[in-house]
Amino acid sequence: MLKKAFKTIDRGFLFIEDWSLFVAVGVALLTAMANVVLRKATDNVSLYWSDEVVRKVIYFSTYIGCVAAIRSRSLIRIDALPQIFPVLKKPLTLFSHLAVLFFAGTMVYLGGKMTHMMFLDEYAKTTTLQIPEWYFYAILPVMGVMMFLRTLVVMVEDWRSKQDVTGEQ
Repeated sequence: MLKKAFKTIDRGFLFIEDWSLFVAVGVALLTAMANVVLRKATDNVSLYWSDEVVRKVIYFSTYIGCVAAIRSRSLIRIDALPQIFPVLKKPLTLFSHLAVLFFAGTMVYLGGKMTHMMFLDEYAKTTTLQIPEWYFYAILPVMGVMMFLRTLVVMVEDWRSKQDVTGEQ
């Protein structure tokens, strides 16, 4: 039952991560390319808002990329010590997972507060496109929840693989 739930979460997050990153980076790339072509091909035509779009996509892809990095086990962690002292691998991996859980919880709490604050501020809009800023702040608590759940899935996978290796039940 738990394995099926984790597999469902994993597939859902994988879909969200891959497609949202693909669409966001594609939009930024097309916007930036169109702006460059317009500036070079014409004398005075440019997309004044393209820089803002690219900045917001970088912001978005950084946070969603953190969730994807957990899936591929590419998040920054202590790597050298376990190679020198193999006995430290389990405690440092646990410490790393707990640190990510703490960070994710902090992002949910503070990101939620910041999103709410921006939601209440009717003047908090992007400079050129006039999009409410709270849309962009909302990625923080969403990313925190996704990081928290993804880390729990990875922790359970680690725990189950260690049980399988030792033959414990």
